[in-house]
Amino acid sequence: MNASSLRIGIAGAGAIGCTLAARLAGNGHTVNVLARGETLTTIRRDGIHLSDLDGHHHVRVEASDDAASLGEQDLIFLCTKAQALASLLPQLQPMIGAETVVIPVINGVPWWYFHGEGGRYDGQRVNAVDPQSTLHQALDLRHVIGCVVFITAHCPANAVAESNTPHLMIFGEPDNRLSPRLERVRALIESVGIEARATDRIRDNLWTKIIANLTSNPLSVITGATLDQLYSLPELRDLVSSCLHEALLTAAAYGARVSIDPRTFLELGAGMGAVRTSMLQDYEKGRPLELAAIGDAVLELADGMAIPMPVTRHLIALARFRGEQARH
Repeated sequence: MNASSLRIGIAGAGAIGCTLAARLAGNGHTVNVLARGETLTTIRRDGIHLSDLDGHHHVRVEASDDAASLGEQDLIFLCTKAQALASLLPQLQPMIGAETVVIPVINGVPWWYFHGEGGRYDGQRVNAVDPQSTLHQALDLRHVIGCVVFITAHCPANAVAESNTPHLMIFGEPDNRLSPRLERVRALIESVGIEARATDRIRDNLWTKIIANLTSNPLSVITGATLDQLYSLPELRDLVSSCLHEALLTAAAYGARVSIDPRTFLELGAGMGAVRTSMLQDYEKGRPLELAAIGDAVLELADGMAIPMPVTRHLIALARFRGEQARH
């Protein structure tokens, strides 16, 4: 994987996909975007626009709704909602070669969570996110490098992304090796102006992001509150704190070390400002909610360790009810 001649595929042209496409293409890399509908039309006509802390970026990329026309890629970023993967991965086969690296940039518990884990659960499937083994069957997991993305961005229009916070991406092999390909991916992302780290404990970082999503997204759908409200208003913070402690116990049961203590976690959340969660934005637009990966999968893992999560369970149920009502 030679960084100077990489073919980089991005599947999904939402806020994160457009941010990566703009940064990579803007630094001279060949970027091929798999998109559809009005977003595809906009990319072909106007390119991709990104406004972030480093200014405005405008790039032209190859875009198509046909994976075969884009051809085999060296590196593919999966930038869709978790629930879209079951239909997306089988379509991606023409883009995946023998040495293609696939990086899921998704929220929640990933379907590959137990792959290469090495413990008693090694190879176990997370039913909430891959109930029919569709994802396991569609992609040989040797292609996968894990990723945790801390990029807060939104799309005010098709193929236009805006972000007012620093970008951070953390990468790790599922089997925790510090491999040469892992370092190449980290160096590539760092070279385009995104802070990038490689770790030999990717699940620790995954749980930090999982808990951030779990403590904010469902409750935001129920209340309509922004992050600063969720993590600072006493009437909401108590619920968030209960959910946080339940999730930390589950993470610890699976051997994860979350480096942020609960009080600091709440302070950091409040410091994010008046940000509307991605799940709240989906709810307001009548879109499906990412509750399977963000919520149900965590409950499944907790059940596997006989850990009760009563507050979290109720929050997920209420958010699901709200989401279903909004779509009917």
